[in-house]
Formats: sequence, C-alpha cells, structure tokens
Amino acid sequence: MIREIVLDTETTGLDPASGHRVVEIGAVELINHTPSGRTFHGYINPERDMPAEAFAVHGLSREFLSAHRVFAAIADEFEAFVGLDRLVIHNAAFDVGFLDWELKLLGRGPIGRERIVG
Repeated sequence: MIREIVLDTETTGLDPASGHRVVEIGAVELINHTPSGRTFHGYINPERDMPAEAFAVHGLSREFLSAHRVFAAIADEFEAFVGLDRLVIHNAAFDVGFLDWELKLLGRGPIGRERIVG
C-alpha cells in the first residue's frame, strides 16, 4: 500500500522570515494513487494583518480568520494526518518553507525533504 498526501497552503505573503504566516492548509490522502476520502482542512488565524496582495489571491480576510484557531492549536492534528508519508506539493519549496517555519515556532520540525514530491 502506498500512502501519499497531496497538500496546499495559503499564506499572508511570500516570506515567513518577514512575519508572514500560513492561513489555510488543505490536504487529501491518496492510497495507491487514489483518493481515499480522508482529508484535512483548516483555516488558521495568523494573528496579524492580511496584506491586500494576499487577500486578492485567496480572499481570506483578517476578520474571517480571526474566528479560527492558531497554528499551534491545529499542529498535532495536522502532523497526525500527514504522518511520515510522502507529501505531493506543487511549489513545494514555498509550502514546506512556511510549514517548517510554523513548526519551528513550536519547537518542532522540519519536514524531511526525502518525503517531498513537488
């Protein structure tokens, strides 16, 4: 059995080192390259403003996101869902860079690069 996770994120900007944060994670489990029906989705309160440029891309406002949990509150659930399986990510360097940053803020991570297809 081959288990893979197809994953995507949305963020407040382009650089986590400049204070930008993850605001949405979506992931789909594949078993033998076929969707299993298991998914992970979460909107995340970035605890910061939403630049107009980012809002224009994904339409997620600071007001909307303020009602959702912060990354620290979903980290365990996210890590449990992805497990140690292969991650299939378009523009992987961007998404993994942000996820690694969020995990680092919690004293966790990074995601092993050997797991990444993208």
